[in-house]
Amino acid sequence: MRTVLIANPKGGSGKTTLATHLAGYFATRGRRVTLVDLDRQQSSLAWLHRRPDYLPLIQGVDGRKHKPADSGAEWVIMDSPAGLHDDKLTSAIKQADAIIVPMQPSAFDLAATEDFLNVLREEKAIRRGNVAVALVGMRARALTNSAATLEEYLNHVKDFDAPTTLRDAQVYMLTAEMGASLFDIRPSQVERDLEQWAPLLRWLTKSLKNG
Repeated sequence: MRTVLIANPKGGSGKTTLATHLAGYFATRGRRVTLVDLDRQQSSLAWLHRRPDYLPLIQGVDGRKHKPADSGAEWVIMDSPAGLHDDKLTSAIKQADAIIVPMQPSAFDLAATEDFLNVLREEKAIRRGNVAVALVGMRARALTNSAATLEEYLNHVKDFDAPTTLRDAQVYMLTAEMGASLFDIRPSQVERDLEQWAPLLRWLTKSLKNG
């Protein structure tokens, strides 16, 4: 079993978007997937409840009440709440093989994420290289100052990987409403977005294969 934690204490950073689409990716490839929702708002589980029966199965777990260890999953995707810190953060990290940190292109988000990265740098499992960490830019709009600032920030983070940045696209809102992921849609309709996801998926596969 491989466990991926999606985490950033800043609300609205894109955690649920990453978690649901990542779960969708592995499900479409025939993997047994469990989507664990640690947030009291239960946005990931709400997405899963909207998911049509004809799409590949993803098991949902309320992470506040249950552990996914006995789910029989090959991949566990953990969607964490805003404000995750201290013992709860350490506990989540201990369960993870990889952490993906989504971040929005704004000064507030960059500052909050930098504080969070400093906390991650102090976690023993991360310092020892037992848990891989990647940063992912979210909702970036091409040719804007905020997108340029985000790109510059990601280029200057040397101790964590930053495999990709995802654009601000209507398809993410549509799939959220449908209970679907990019990987459930005809590839020709989301070609540009799949291209942006490809480096993150390669990073994840490589990091966990070598772990």
